[in-house]
Amino acid sequence: MSVRTTRKTWDPYIIFKARDLIKLLARGTAIGQAVKILDDNVACDIIKIGGLVRNKERFVKRRQRIIGPDGSTLKAIELLTGCYVLVQGNTVSVMGPYKALKEVRRIVIDCMKNIHPIYRIKELMVKRELAKDPKLATESWDRFLPQFRKRHLTSAQKSAKKRERQQEKEGTNANATPLGDGSAPAPTTEKKKEKPKKKVYTPFPPAQLPRKVDLELESGEYFLKAKDKEAREEAKRKAKQAEASAERKRGREEAFVAPAEEREATVQEKVKRKQIVNDEDEEARKEKKRLKKEAKRKAAEAMEVD
Repeated sequence: MSVRTTRKTWDPYIIFKARDLIKLLARGTAIGQAVKILDDNVACDIIKIGGLVRNKERFVKRRQRIIGPDGSTLKAIELLTGCYVLVQGNTVSVMGPYKALKEVRRIVIDCMKNIHPIYRIKELMVKRELAKDPKLATESWDRFLPQFRKRHLTSAQKSAKKRERQQEKEGTNANATPLGDGSAPAPTTEKKKEKPKKKVYTPFPPAQLPRKVDLELESGEYFLKAKDKEAREEAKRKAKQAEASAERKRGREEAFVAPAEEREATVQEKVKRKQIVNDEDEEARKEKKRLKKEAKRKAAEAMEVD
């Protein structure tokens, strides 16, 4: 496809505008919107995002992040920048003023670099309010712009922050310790944490662990065929499943085991038990009778003495 001028052409730059019009139409822009590129105050930018992310799934997620839920993020970008934005395939087509095109390009590229568009949208909202104040026209706006810190820290940064927190905690504990009144401190119930023993330093590196191939050679599994290996793994898996199912079955059967009951006494045992009770009662009666006689005898002797 080519673009040419005619004898009636009076604007030489219209050839570039026609080229941009064809680009926009090729990327799915509506004809009514694409024709606006022929105006002098409107420019376009085709942002290529296909090569910024290697992983396909990650690319799709980040591209969707530009659009947002129900197109809310895209609508916010269009309202703040005054541009028309169309996300199509591996490109983002933008139409609008020259300065706004830079802002949209920055938002799109940052989004593909895993920086959420909401941060740039907040920044644009602040800039929009600051632009209304003529006193701030010659001043730097850095102090008004929101500063977002990184959430994902490196291991060195994490350890540094942890040390700072520990130092602050120790400092507050030292300052909060009250002055003693001469009395002994109350015994603490908390157990002191045992410090891990320091490892003995050795200049020699640790022994090398055996590789997976070495272990297979040692067990003889290395020389097995693929089918034999699969059969062995299947047998192990089935044995494990059988053991687990047997364990579950034992657990289920425990609920149906009858509790131990006391055996009912036989007739002979009952007779013997009754006889023992009768003998004990007889002995008690005899003892009672003897005590009565003894008491009567003592009473009679006492009367004779009188």
